[in-house]
Amino acid sequence: MPYKVIQWGTGFTGKMVARELLEHPRFELVAVIVNDPAKDGKDIGELVGVEPAGIACTTDADAALALEADVVAYYGPTAEYAAVNIENMSKALRAGKDVVSTSMTPLVYPPACPPSMVEALEAACKDGGTSCFTSGIDPGFANDLFPLTLIGLCGRVDSVRIQEILDYQSYTGDYARTMGIGEPMDFEALLENTRVLVYSWGHTIPMIADALGVEIEKYDSVYQKWQAPDDIHHKNGVIRAGCCAAVRFEIQGYVQGEPRIVIEHVNRITTAAAPDWPRAKLEDDDCYRVVVQGSPNITQEIAFRGAYDGDSNSGGCLSTGMRAIHAIPAVLAAKPGLLSALDLPLIPGAGNMR
Repeated sequence: MPYKVIQWGTGFTGKMVARELLEHPRFELVAVIVNDPAKDGKDIGELVGVEPAGIACTTDADAALALEADVVAYYGPTAEYAAVNIENMSKALRAGKDVVSTSMTPLVYPPACPPSMVEALEAACKDGGTSCFTSGIDPGFANDLFPLTLIGLCGRVDSVRIQEILDYQSYTGDYARTMGIGEPMDFEALLENTRVLVYSWGHTIPMIADALGVEIEKYDSVYQKWQAPDDIHHKNGVIRAGCCAAVRFEIQGYVQGEPRIVIEHVNRITTAAAPDWPRAKLEDDDCYRVVVQGSPNITQEIAFRGAYDGDSNSGGCLSTGMRAIHAIPAVLAAKPGLLSALDLPLIPGAGNMR
């Protein structure tokens, strides 16, 4: 029998996932919870641009959670809205539904999270006898599943570097306030603070360290901006001359006095920005790259492209959502509580070839 799924959230990622679920033989979509009153009562098929599916979206979370289902696939807002996400996820867990999520990305490695973030969810798991797994792309499988697999092929690991190299012009999220992209060069973005940067993107560093059996002695960061010499027109607007059109940052985890586990981002608006900064080798614009120095040296480069539009952001976001969906059988089989990638087996995507 297919796994019965309640989907919570129909934003950019959620819509793409719902479209896949409606035709996937291994999963049955039984309810869709939405936050926007304008979506209440709309057929999920029509909402995602396919034939009507006979499932009306609802803002009544309690009614949806009362339905027979195995799991809630939670695609809520980002970790900036932690209180809302934790409340919603806890409600689902207490209702006896396991949760797979992509929203609270610091939870990709619960042992690295502050107690205030995990205590409520741990209590909800205990009350409901349920499990909760959070994934993402970065932080998420691009810097946990990929490097953890590669370091298992080595006899010695000297360093691990994980890179996100992306053109953000098709991304509609808040990269101005958080990253400083589009703002004057003297604007201080949230992520220029090392502590905020580590909280937002750094939790896979201690996961890799624990997997390797080493200790992170301290964290440091590097944050660079690239100034647009002329106006840059892109899909969602304009970056004015003199403003920031690209950022490059590193989160550095120190082991034995050196930065040996590093997460690096190079995020541009259009591929013309920051021409001297790192670029993809196999593709001309966007990729996720893992570089392991050791014995042997390994470089892995992955490029995501949307099936319908060829866009890297849509391809990456759908992959993020489907990683959570395909984890459902393993999460259901796991012990109650908060889970990370270290707690799950290989997830090959059963039912995908049809």
